[in-house]
Amino acid sequence: MACSTATMALQVVGLLLLALTSSVAASTVESAPSVNKSCVTGSAGAAVSIGYGGARASAGAGVSLGADVYRAACPRAEDIVRAGVERAVAADPRMAASLLRLHFHDCFVNGCDGSVLLDDKPPFFVGEKTAVPNANSLRGFEVIDAIKAELERECPVTVSCADLLAIAARDSVVVSGGPSWEVEAGRKDSRTASLQGANVNLPAPTSGVTTLVQKFRNVGLSAKDMVALSGAHTIGKARCTSFSARLSGVGVSAGGALGASKDLTFLQSLQQLCSGSSGSALAHLDLATPATFDNQYYINLLSGDGLLPSDQALASPSGAVPGTDDDIASLVAAYAFDASVFFQDFAESMLRMGRLKAPGGGGDGEVRMNCRVVNSSS
Repeated sequence: MACSTATMALQVVGLLLLALTSSVAASTVESAPSVNKSCVTGSAGAAVSIGYGGARASAGAGVSLGADVYRAACPRAEDIVRAGVERAVAADPRMAASLLRLHFHDCFVNGCDGSVLLDDKPPFFVGEKTAVPNANSLRGFEVIDAIKAELERECPVTVSCADLLAIAARDSVVVSGGPSWEVEAGRKDSRTASLQGANVNLPAPTSGVTTLVQKFRNVGLSAKDMVALSGAHTIGKARCTSFSARLSGVGVSAGGALGASKDLTFLQSLQQLCSGSSGSALAHLDLATPATFDNQYYINLLSGDGLLPSDQALASPSGAVPGTDDDIASLVAAYAFDASVFFQDFAESMLRMGRLKAPGGGGDGEVRMNCRVVNSSS
């Protein structure tokens, strides 16, 4: 079963930790309790809950967000979002990853402003949905529509679509067995979108570590944020076209000495899945616990079983990325070794990502009544 597999992998991780430099790993886990050496699963990690007490976020972000924004204006807002997410995931377990991904793809293009939800209105307006990383890939728009309609009935023109995405992302993690955190709210919805920004800013599944780090730096996030947020790939699926480089062995190491001798069966199973599918077949990003938000993703990387080239690249033993204090491989090992460390860092990185805003402020924004169109066009 998955537990025994994880146990074996954790033994490998322990050896790797001894071999890796200890400085970065120690800084990653310095506030954590003693290392959990038991078999770590999603259900065990689900008890981890991280609260942020209503503190306001502004330092370095240029935005003013807070935890109890809707307490008076729309007291049932988070209950409505949570119930909508739970219904959607019960009907389609893959939807948890899809809703989480919508928030990522929103925030990486001019900040977390709901722009990813805007429909094209040719020839006058082209949004982000047809960008290469999004077209025929992003999903969950109908779920957001349904939740937004309920919010509008409860408290009209109050909860922004951008905040809805942030809350739904958190609830998608929680319903999948992952950590909880207090979402900071107060975002406004953009009246514009950027097709070019989506094409340029979003990391590709074939990206190497240096490119991944730079993409995150470009929006104000660190290498550590990149490794922690990559753990979102512990749930969800990807099309064969997104990991074809893994099958051909092009561009990315299979994980170095730890991975190269262990992933042949894994890659052969993927080749069998994808053959004859014209690249449209779907594979679980985490074969071991595909619907559970846990640290199995990082354990898979250490065994050479990362699905996307950009995932497996994180386990390369190449050492620290120039210009950072974070040893990527050490962070991967630390998260594989202790789910609570991953959960803590993931929640904190989600909060940092949620504070991203457009360069120069992005204008005043609005609270859209329909997440697909700006209010003047509703």
